[in-house]
Amino acid sequence: MAAEQRIIESDRRLVTKVSLGDSLERLWRTIESRRNADPDTSYTAKLLMRGRRKAAQKLGEEAVEAVIEAIRHDNAALIGESADVLYHLFVLWAACGITPSEIAAELMRREGTSGLDEKRGRKK
Repeated sequence: MAAEQRIIESDRRLVTKVSLGDSLERLWRTIESRRNADPDTSYTAKLLMRGRRKAAQKLGEEAVEAVIEAIRHDNAALIGESADVLYHLFVLWAACGITPSEIAAELMRREGTSGLDEKRGRKK
């Protein structure tokens, strides 16, 4: 079997190693390209047209579904729901005028800081 592939024994899925970064970059470009698309033919355009409230609601729904699949120990379903969460998170960013580079800058700012220290430093 190629080095980039492995079988997860618990459910016999073949997993191919791909870059999440590349996939997320393509997803962001796709969402941005749908910003001015026809809402009758693009789900993304429809969500963006409905604004941040609807985008936030959809993200919340997908997050709950991901949690349920994690608790059920259904990794295959969790993978699908995780993809939905990422998609809806990106749609929410787009609806709010936030870019992935802003999120990346925040992550870089936090690098090297203990999660516990970072949490203690937050405003209450």
